[in-house]
Amino acid sequence: MISSLNSSALCIKTDILSTLAYFDLFNYPLTQSEIVLFSPNTHHKRAYGEALQALLAQKRIFRFEEFYTLHDEPCLITRRRKGNGKAKGLLSTADRIAALLACFPFVRGVAVSGSLSKNYADDDSDIDLFIITARNRLWLARTLMHCLKKASYLVNKQQLFCMNYFVDEAALEICEKNIYTATEVVTLLPLRGIAAFNSFYAHNGWTRTFLPNHSMRISHVKDNRRTHLRQFAEFCLDHGLGNFIDTMLMKLTSFRWQQKTTRGRRNARGVVMSMSASKHIAKPDPATFQEKLVRLHEKKVSHLAAHEPVNVQSAY
Repeated sequence: MISSLNSSALCIKTDILSTLAYFDLFNYPLTQSEIVLFSPNTHHKRAYGEALQALLAQKRIFRFEEFYTLHDEPCLITRRRKGNGKAKGLLSTADRIAALLACFPFVRGVAVSGSLSKNYADDDSDIDLFIITARNRLWLARTLMHCLKKASYLVNKQQLFCMNYFVDEAALEICEKNIYTATEVVTLLPLRGIAAFNSFYAHNGWTRTFLPNHSMRISHVKDNRRTHLRQFAEFCLDHGLGNFIDTMLMKLTSFRWQQKTTRGRRNARGVVMSMSASKHIAKPDPATFQEKLVRLHEKKVSHLAAHEPVNVQSAY
């Protein structure tokens, strides 16, 4: 019995450290409820409190106000509070952007992704958007919306239209399955398209393998506004002509991105620009970043298991 209790206590501690280690990659301390939410296993809530107290006593973690972190650095809490406050204003802007994009033909759902979906923003933050389109109309919808983004450069508002990730209704299941993609899926903040995101979540139940305590649900999503212009455009492009144009736009965009990658064009963060493009998906090529982040997380967890010090190391 004692051995079983010790094993259970060790498991909870390991899960807490693993959770803190993941968000430490983004220099982001967590509350106790957030630790429970993003834990890789399910435990009794009381057990989390006892394990946290034990880890604090062992000085393996630190607490400042309601936040827990792997480092004895109060500045991390100051950083988080400042970022949470800045996110509030940016989320209000994101809602207006989502309302605008939802009026475009073949757009079925718009959500905030990235750091903003986790209620954090800094002076350099963009509004990253995850967009669901109608089946076989992704490239039509994407091209129309990117015309708007091009226009936004004229008024220096391009950071408000970072439409990074597109899927259509034929490919709602995310192919890459790891702790990073699971976290990104469950923290998406849908703003428009109730039906589209209900279906999206139904296709991504695999996230419970990594985050069993995080139930994906829609709370503040508004339905898409069906304007006469949108309905007319969808009617005109809902047959063979629409299929032809969509395929041609996919090939053209893919070719242009391949040229950018070949020439070594870099984005604002200094990363070579590359794109994964298919009939039903358009997204930045995620392989390098995801692999790096997963390796960093595993390394941190390994150090923590060996009671070795962990440096503050950002995923970026």
